Amino acid sequence: MGETRLAVCIVTHNSAGDLPACLESVAALRYRPLELVVVDCASDDDSVAIVSQHPRPELPLVHRPLPENVGFAGGMNEALAQTDAPLVLTLNPDARPQPDYVSRLVERADRHPELRVGGITGRLVRPREGGEAEILDACGMILSPSWRHFDRGSGEPAEGRWLRADRVFGATGAASLFRRQALDDIAVGGDIFLSEFHSFREDAELCFRLQERGWDVLYEPTARCEHRRHNLPSRRRQMPPDVNMHSLKNRYLLRFYHQNGMNLLLTGVPSLLRDLAALAYVLLMERSSLAAYSWLWQHRQEILHRRNAIRRQRTAASSAVNQWFFRKGIPL
Repeated sequence: MGETRLAVCIVTHNSAGDLPACLESVAALRYRPLELVVVDCASDDDSVAIVSQHPRPELPLVHRPLPENVGFAGGMNEALAQTDAPLVLTLNPDARPQPDYVSRLVERADRHPELRVGGITGRLVRPREGGEAEILDACGMILSPSWRHFDRGSGEPAEGRWLRADRVFGATGAASLFRRQALDDIAVGGDIFLSEFHSFREDAELCFRLQERGWDVLYEPTARCEHRRHNLPSRRRQMPPDVNMHSLKNRYLLRFYHQNGMNLLLTGVPSLLRDLAALAYVLLMERSSLAAYSWLWQHRQEILHRRNAIRRQRTAASSAVNQWFFRKGIPL
């Protein structure tokens, strides 16, 4: 099924435990024509070997091991450089899309020629353990007035929730479909995902640029994907220090790059309170993340240059972007 070529892009880093099931789910996708691009970020487990030993004649493979860990952002940029497919599915190694996942996403986008669809995501659920009820992982992305971004429905019981197709602010990089035309349109200085984000929040930042260039992001509830998800806010103390540092650093980068005057009036107080709470937490509980503040200061000139480049590319009205701080979705 399908006529427009699709590239499934996966970035790996010590992902050997997840890769076999992920690669099997990609091979089982019904959408065709399909190609697979895997970029490895300096894994020291069997990730490279597992991909190399997984040839499928019907699934063309490009496999690029890198000598250093450039994070999800850098790895995904490398993957995108290896393909010119008009459709791109960004997929985490711990995600397992259902066989009709891509087909249902494409069908939803095709139903709305009146929209400028740049991205579309499905209903991500967490693996069941024992006889527990199904739990949602992500049903699109939302923003809060404190400049936090959340996956809609994350941690909620799945039954009866988030069953409506919507326009949403954004889509998680774990399992979302993007038009290559939209990704090329929002690229900044050759970067589609901004390389300075390395890991964490890079998908939210990309969705800001989609909205600022007038691209729509959709949510299709009938497209299902299982996502095990390693990193959750509740597990912050168990996460590696470098991941937590990037998470904090990238929170400020989001604001520096995308906050405007009207938004500052709307969200200034809650975001300032959140900043103070984050600083207090780092000083008291997570001093390894203090490196985020020094990084921001040391790279202030590059940040300003990048901010100016992003601002020059904006075409949508500020109100069109700011609405997403107060809306969870717009029915289709």
